[in-house]
Amino acid sequence: MLTPNGNRRVRPLYLPPLFCRGPACLSMSATPVVVTPATKDPRKATFTLNRLQKTLRGDVGRAIADYNMIQDGDYVMVCLSGGKDSYAMLDILLNLQKHAPIDFRIKAVNLDQKQPGFPEHVLPEYLSSIGVDWHVIEQDTYSVVVDKTEPGKTFCGLCSRLRRGNLYSYAEQLGATKIALGHHRNAIMETLFLNMFFGGKLKAMPPKLLSDDGRHIVIRPMAYCKESDIARYAQLREFPIIPCNLCGSQENMQRKEIKKMLNEWERAHPGRLDVLFKSILNVAPSQLGDTTLFDFRNLEQKRVNRESRVGGSQLIDLLALD
Repeated sequence: MLTPNGNRRVRPLYLPPLFCRGPACLSMSATPVVVTPATKDPRKATFTLNRLQKTLRGDVGRAIADYNMIQDGDYVMVCLSGGKDSYAMLDILLNLQKHAPIDFRIKAVNLDQKQPGFPEHVLPEYLSSIGVDWHVIEQDTYSVVVDKTEPGKTFCGLCSRLRRGNLYSYAEQLGATKIALGHHRNAIMETLFLNMFFGGKLKAMPPKLLSDDGRHIVIRPMAYCKESDIARYAQLREFPIIPCNLCGSQENMQRKEIKKMLNEWERAHPGRLDVLFKSILNVAPSQLGDTTLFDFRNLEQKRVNRESRVGGSQLIDLLALD
């Protein structure tokens, strides 16, 4: 679109109403844009980066608004693993924090599980460079997981429980009101099928939950974000990714098989994952079979009398109406 003087009009960034505060909404992140050296056309890379940031900000903003994830005065503990998802989550939340109509604090927290060869300097150097408040919890859960896991079994279950326990404990010490995790849309769908195929349960990961002890609220601001968008964004931003040498080394992980299945579906039928994720947000308990979610046993009490008259004369068999 051109302005009256012939110059090209720049389309402003879109930000959901919850996180819009006047003209400030139109500014991008203050963090310098970094283009990978391998990029042939820096202008194209910058355009792609800006587009991805706009998309991710919009997705995160909608998720926060839909589930009331962050409220005025919240102290959000952002859990940073060193992977692409948590880096992107921190980056987007810091950006939204600058323009939100509410005030909330952020503290980035990493759990150093003492994996052999873990580059302990990477996260502190990065977090210090961007000026965010941060803390590293040092706890040797690695040796516990390796020692307690039977040969041939995956580490994920025990590892996640130990990690969650340490993060919850620190959140309580910190006085954090929310604990932010970086799980994205694809991870939620993968968990749905993992629970169905291997656990016999129809459940995934909620965008917001209350811990079992009722003391912590966990939020997943990236719940609406596509993994492909996050991966490309992390690549262009050149986050210092730290690979997980614990679970990442197990090639027989069930989650990897589920991820492969979903990716094959999407390649064969583009858009299928969009529909699948929509179904997670649109549940009809009366069309399933869980008696704790819907009162199937007492439907007779709710049935409309077959002799009911509508309009005074014509008998309507309401049971025949779908």
